[in-house]
Amino acid sequence: MKVNLDLDPDQNDTQITIHAKSLTPEVEHLYHLLTQESNHPDQIEGYIDDKAYYLNLNEILFFETDSKQVMAHTKRQSFLVKHKLYELEKLLVGQFMRVSKSTILNLDQIYALTRSISNCQIEFYDSYKTVYVSRRYYRELRQKLEERRLSK
Repeated sequence: MKVNLDLDPDQNDTQITIHAKSLTPEVEHLYHLLTQESNHPDQIEGYIDDKAYYLNLNEILFFETDSKQVMAHTKRQSFLVKHKLYELEKLLVGQFMRVSKSTILNLDQIYALTRSISNCQIEFYDSYKTVYVSRRYYRELRQKLEERRLSK
């Protein structure tokens, strides 16, 4: 595969074109990655009682299900979110990752990992809140954290 980058100061809008002989799995994967990234929101709507708040995704520590409701947790508060966890998993790519059946966390907010025999506990910057990573997701989490560390 050949990759070209053409920078044009007169260009008003960023445009990506994929030229391919046929629709291969690799081309399809690239297309889906690019379209998902362009649909990635910067904010999500959360509720406390009847009041709607527009939460910056960078401030969210994690999402978790709690008695059939999805809650978005920031450092100090929790907000009701009107999305299912699987919808958030598709919507939020990049800095968010599912780490258990009931939790999606913000990789950029992780402060510490404490590994034990049965699970892994995550601590966040400037927050008392913690979440647990199931053994099933632990290896993938370590890989993503390592990739993010090396790319910075």
